[in-house]
Amino acid sequence: MGLRTSSFYSSVLRGITLAAIVLLVASPLSAWCAVENSAWGRLITSAAIVLNPSTHKIYAVSEGTESVTVIDAKTGSAHTVKVGREPIAIAVNHITNRIYVANDGSASVSVIDGTSDAVITTVTSDPLPYMLAVDEASNRIYVTHTYSGTVTEIDGASNATHSLKAGNADGVVIDPATNTVFLTTYEDPNIRILNEATGAVTKVAVGPHIWGMILDESTSTLFLTHMATAELVALDEKTHVVSTIPVGKLPCALAIDSVTHKLYVVNYGDETVSVIDLRTRKVIATLPVGRHPQGIAIDSKSNRIFVANVLGDNVTVIDGARNKAIRDLNAGRHPYAVAIDPVFSRVYVANYSAPWITPIANGK
Repeated sequence: MGLRTSSFYSSVLRGITLAAIVLLVASPLSAWCAVENSAWGRLITSAAIVLNPSTHKIYAVSEGTESVTVIDAKTGSAHTVKVGREPIAIAVNHITNRIYVANDGSASVSVIDGTSDAVITTVTSDPLPYMLAVDEASNRIYVTHTYSGTVTEIDGASNATHSLKAGNADGVVIDPATNTVFLTTYEDPNIRILNEATGAVTKVAVGPHIWGMILDESTSTLFLTHMATAELVALDEKTHVVSTIPVGKLPCALAIDSVTHKLYVVNYGDETVSVIDLRTRKVIATLPVGRHPQGIAIDSKSNRIFVANVLGDNVTVIDGARNKAIRDLNAGRHPYAVAIDPVFSRVYVANYSAPWITPIANGK
């Protein structure tokens, strides 16, 4: 599998190395790196680890072993499930208790039953499946494919697939309230908005070098990070009005705390996190974290924010009440994504190399 790079990243990150290679590649939703093992040319994404809140199980891809690690957050017990080649991203429908795994090297999606944790079917997709998003309301799963010009739609009831001519896409986010699918490609200055019912695609200009993307359902606002301009873009889903908020250098991952109405922006370039008050849409704090942060997750119950620092081999814990970074916790080698079960106060981090997933302290 080749690296999906851009000249922008090559110029920005020239000279940054870790062991054999550290190469930041162009795709949204969080920063992705190929670290150390340049022969694999692997890509990583924060969509590589998820929580099923109905069963309190954590699912994480283990690309090097072509498997998914399953951890019971209540008991801590773990086991693995074999999937396809180079699993890269994972998504959960907690209503149907199905888990979907994009196998980048197999051009397929593995469907796991959440009760037995067994693969019940493997559906063929277009080449280079990359990210997934589940619309639990319609029981449809959308899979993006870099460079293929298509998006695969999976019927969650029948597992039948349909290829949609929606253009190249990396990032995908769904608004289940409106059955709307948002699609981004790093090089494309337009976001594409797919109507699930009609298949119609609308383009809205938001600027080039889109990376992270998250939906604030309470205000029907889509937030996107712009790597080149160090800005956060706010797109009104109803009016398509676009506005911007300045943040740190090379913003990548995003997370929203719906309880405190705060948006957290991970800035890979200057190793900070921007804290934005969603009511005023202003940056209220800029917090230093670890070396080249890439992933983020929020425990709203404890008001703690966890930031994975891919070159620091640790996770920075932020106290959301004080807007303060309070400690760094050891993780595995090159942690890049975080999942949290707030009910049992369990925090897990996905690592770029073995051990593929590491439990860490909850930061209290």
